Amino acid sequence: MATSHAAQRTRDAGTAGTTRPAGAASRSPEGPSRWRLAAGYLGIALVLLIIGVPLFWILMTSLKHRADIYTDPVSWLPPTWYPENYREATTRVPFWRYLRNSAIITFFLCLLKIVLGVLSAYALAILRFPGRNLVFLVVISALMVPSEITVISNYALVNALGWRNTFQGIIVPLAGVAFGTFLIRNHFLSLPHELVEAARMDGAGPIRLLTRVLLPISMPTLVAFSVITLVNEWNQYLWPFLMADTAEVAPLQVGLTMLQNNDGVSNWGPVMAATVLTIIPVLLIFLALQKYMIKGLTTGAVKG
Repeated sequence: MATSHAAQRTRDAGTAGTTRPAGAASRSPEGPSRWRLAAGYLGIALVLLIIGVPLFWILMTSLKHRADIYTDPVSWLPPTWYPENYREATTRVPFWRYLRNSAIITFFLCLLKIVLGVLSAYALAILRFPGRNLVFLVVISALMVPSEITVISNYALVNALGWRNTFQGIIVPLAGVAFGTFLIRNHFLSLPHELVEAARMDGAGPIRLLTRVLLPISMPTLVAFSVITLVNEWNQYLWPFLMADTAEVAPLQVGLTMLQNNDGVSNWGPVMAATVLTIIPVLLIFLALQKYMIKGLTTGAVKG
C-alpha cells in the first residue's frame, strides 16, 4: 500500500514538472518564426514583382502592333497579337551579325578574364614574392575606380594603335580582371594550407599544383566568376559604342540603338522583340549554371 502511494506521488510530481503554465504556447518561438517566414516570402514576392514586371512589359510590347503601344489607357496585353515584330527586328538590321559579334566579344573576354584572374590570384595567394601585399592593394584600388574615368585615355591609346573598329580594340581594354583576382584569391586562401603543402611534398611544381590540385576543387568559384563575367560583358554598351563604326564588329547592344533609330521614329515593337532575343541566350546560360554559381559564391573552403 505504501509503495502504491509513493508511485502515485512520483507520477504527480512528474506531471507537475512537465505541465506548462497557461499561455506558454503563445510565448513559444513558433509565433515569431511564422512572422519571419511570412516576411521572407513577402520580400521574395516584392523582388520578383520588381524584376518580373519590366520583363513582362518588354515581352508583351514585343507582341503589340505599333498603334497598340501608344494607347491610352495603357493595355498590358496586346489587343491583337503581332509576332511580325520579331521578323522585322531580324531583317531591318543585320541582327544575326550583331549576335555573332556579341558572342565573339563575350567569349574572348570571358576566356581572357578567367585565365588572367586565375593566374594573378594564384600568384597573390600561393606564391611568395616581395611586394605581394602592395600589388594586391593596387588590384583592390582598381575596383574603386569607375570604368568611365579611363574611357578618354583608353580611347586615345586604342586610336593611336590603329585598333578602332576592330575586335581587339573592343576586347583588350575591357580585359581588366580586378574583381576576378579578388574573388579567386580569397577562394584559394580559404583552401586548407595542408593541401598545398602535401602537393608540394609530392613533388608538384607551380603549374602542376595549379592545374592538378587547385583548379579541380575550385570549379564552383570559377563557374560563378564565369557567369558574372558573361553577363557583364554581354551587356557592355559604352565602350563598344565608341569603338564600333560599322556592323562588322558592333555587338547587339549597339545594334539595338541602330534599330531604334533606323527610320528616325522609335518603333518600340521591333526594339522590344530584339531585346527579348538578346536576353534569351544569357538567361538560358544563367538558369543552367545558377546552382554552381550560388555554390561558388557561398562555399568558402573544402570540407570533409
